[in-house]
Amino acid sequence: MFSKNLRYFRLKKRLSLQELADQAGCTRMAISNYESGNRKPDMAMVKKLADILGVRVIDFIQTHGESLSFQHGEFRKTTSLKKNDIELIQADTEDYFGRLYTLVDVLGEGVLPEKPVFNSLFPDEDAEKNGLRLRRYLKIDKTGPVGNLIQILENKGFLLCGLDVENSSFSGLNGTVEGRPYIVFNTNMNAERIRFTVAHELAHLMFKWPDTLETSEEEKKVNEIAGAFLFPQSDAIRELGPKRKGIFSRDIIMICQEYGISTYALVKRARQAEIISEKLEKDFYIRAAKHGWKKNEPSRIEKETPTILPSLVYRAVCESEISAQKGAELLKMSTQEFMNEYLPFGEVLYE
Repeated sequence: MFSKNLRYFRLKKRLSLQELADQAGCTRMAISNYESGNRKPDMAMVKKLADILGVRVIDFIQTHGESLSFQHGEFRKTTSLKKNDIELIQADTEDYFGRLYTLVDVLGEGVLPEKPVFNSLFPDEDAEKNGLRLRRYLKIDKTGPVGNLIQILENKGFLLCGLDVENSSFSGLNGTVEGRPYIVFNTNMNAERIRFTVAHELAHLMFKWPDTLETSEEEKKVNEIAGAFLFPQSDAIRELGPKRKGIFSRDIIMICQEYGISTYALVKRARQAEIISEKLEKDFYIRAAKHGWKKNEPSRIEKETPTILPSLVYRAVCESEISAQKGAELLKMSTQEFMNEYLPFGEVLYE
């Protein structure tokens, strides 16, 4: 476990093998051997490495999901993420779900909903039909806004994780842990983009895409499905009208807020439904870009967050299955911070 944790904390600190070796006063080969498990450092070196990386010695020996089976999805080929960035995202993902499965081991598999069936739908050429199929699968009304999407998916057995990733080119990732589908998203995005990313990754997971399909074409189709899922064409026509000559008005913002989507997503859907002209679509993009909305469109809704991990931690502590200190460790906070969260009324109520 030491070897895996050393690599994880080095990546978190964004140090290369050589940079860590220079600071530790050893060779690059020595660090490489520590991380591969071919050699074990003495305690003096362990303490030095812990000090450089800003962690405790005990952090090197903690285990979270060491025996779990992960299958990570592919990163987009257009991403600007470097190899170390990708490895860190995967390591953070494994750490998060490792902490979650620590609680599953304590409380029992029954604390998670039944594993959902995924990768089982064959995509239709019509994105609207595919969006509707996702709604039917999740037992959501075929029209109208989708509620808290993260909560809906967690209740259906999907695992979700938000990671704080500085590189804005990373939006999301999907894969499996112990055969259960997961979706990871970047918490540095605004709330609307998080919802779209989760819907995007859901489409990747649910549909069985042919191996012959080009990555760029698959991404395009997945985006269209995500848009149709969140804002169906029938809703777009009802909300915007069958033909529209203007797009810069207050009702657009209200519709975006109601459906939890960005103005970019709404305008794209309006164009796909031929509610607006190509010229009006382009004019919107130009004006929105001048206001900085292409990268930083103001959010109009609250961010959705996964709740399974903290809820299971609080339950395990309440049932005396783990200590408050262990609960704090699993949530990566101090014991005092944990107690303030855990005891909203300042005391525990028992029968």
